[in-house]
Amino acid sequence: MLALRKRRLAAAHPFLRGGFRPFFFAAAAWGVIALALWLCVLIGELTIPSRLEGAAWHRHEMLFGFVGAAVSGFALTAIPNWTGRLPIAGPPLLMLFGLWVVGRVAVFFSVVIGGVPAAILDAGFYFVFGLLAAREVAASNNRNMPVVGVIILFGVADAVDHAEAAGLLGGAGFGWRGALALIVLLISLIGGRIIPSFTRNWMIKQGMTAGLPTQPQSFDLLVIAGTAIAFVFWLAFPANRLAGVMLVVAAALQALRLSRWGGWRTAADPLVLILHIGYAWIPVGLFLLGIAIARSDIPTSAGIHALTAGAMTTMILAVMTRATLGHTGRELKASRLTVGLYACVTCGALLRVIASLGVGDFMLLIDLSGVLWIAALILFLIAYSPMLWGPRPGVAAEPN
Repeated sequence: MLALRKRRLAAAHPFLRGGFRPFFFAAAAWGVIALALWLCVLIGELTIPSRLEGAAWHRHEMLFGFVGAAVSGFALTAIPNWTGRLPIAGPPLLMLFGLWVVGRVAVFFSVVIGGVPAAILDAGFYFVFGLLAAREVAASNNRNMPVVGVIILFGVADAVDHAEAAGLLGGAGFGWRGALALIVLLISLIGGRIIPSFTRNWMIKQGMTAGLPTQPQSFDLLVIAGTAIAFVFWLAFPANRLAGVMLVVAAALQALRLSRWGGWRTAADPLVLILHIGYAWIPVGLFLLGIAIARSDIPTSAGIHALTAGAMTTMILAVMTRATLGHTGRELKASRLTVGLYACVTCGALLRVIASLGVGDFMLLIDLSGVLWIAALILFLIAYSPMLWGPRPGVAAEPN
């Protein structure tokens, strides 16, 4: 197996030498396409040939298309680091990536091919990927099996979202709400490792010795557990005041956790600072989601978009930029384009949440936030596509 993987790495095109390459590229590209299509639907210029109606399709593709691709790229890159095994590359990676692409096409044209085949192809990707990831992690007795569990549960949420859209499970939104909860918990888990680690390393390089962040401790586990319990109540009783209270408590815990990492001290390095900005959207989103249950003037969409357009998208771009630089042998330094995309995604998220809160012209803010969100992804594609498609500088065939 080791010899076979080495041959595949040597023979593969650079684009297929690591999972982050095709999936990070696809996440950004599909994000641009899907949101542009949604904006056209929103203004009445387009009808999508999908069994998912416009808003449901937009929500589904942002979660299971855009976010799913980014998570897959991250996991395929992290698993070799966790296990010490060579990455999946070459034809196996191409087939896995192809399955994700087929899922996107199938959902878009589900009126033509049918809802059931589209659901099987779409959700099937996450089950195939989950089993593949489980094999890799189990072979090394690694501690990260919970991450594999999240991937498989994400596939379950995908299938449930299709079933709900077909009227088979009612309309409670368990599928998309479950997926949202899983990704926020995944950010809490993985972000709680990498953010303090990268922050500590940067601070040490700057000669800082006091107040260095530490790796996860008992308090961090309490925060993750509290957030998970709050989400369970929100999934089961989305209009119950107790669920709202628990979400607000989880928001306070998450804010306290973030403050312990000292992110304000990293303002000189955008690559580190953006991780803290992205994570900050989690307590904001949880708080808005919680108080929306008690106050009719606060729409649930404000919390949802703080968690999606804010936390998820910002963390995705933060991780994709840093991982691409590091895994392609570049210096970990933010270029002007990188700083620009960070500014675009942050301003876009702010405008989207403000629009939900009813401040200003709703459609104008929606359009502006959409343009800024698309601009952030286009800037990523401009700056990072050459790195994702090409070999390391001065190397014809690297094992990544």
